[in-house]
Amino acid sequence: MTPDELADRLEGAADRIGPAVQRRVVHTAELGRGMIRANATGRPGPNVITGKYRSSWEVVGRAIPYGAQCTIGTNAPQGRRLEFGFFDMTDSLGRHYFQPPFPHVGPAVPRMEAVLQEQMRGAVEEVLG
Repeated sequence: MTPDELADRLEGAADRIGPAVQRRVVHTAELGRGMIRANATGRPGPNVITGKYRSSWEVVGRAIPYGAQCTIGTNAPQGRRLEFGFFDMTDSLGRHYFQPPFPHVGPAVPRMEAVLQEQMRGAVEEVLG
């Protein structure tokens, strides 16, 4: 491969890398949301009563130059209490709680990191392959 051919190949890859990364980041975030929901389906995570909390988890993605950004989160008021606990604290109504944590986000993070690394390798192979 000549230097000119390599330059053309890299220029073409630069045009395709942003959309490839965006697709794969959003895919990873959706998988991450599924992992969090699975972890929030009973012990060691929180018990499911209505399923409303589990379904409150959302993925919001947006494109950035040469990539993407995704946020996985919930607006449910019990989210932080379930993940981190509320132990020996008093709420705004004066009620005293001893609620242990039921982590469901934290255990999903290492798996999401591994999937994201795999997806980024795949994006590079896609645009250079």
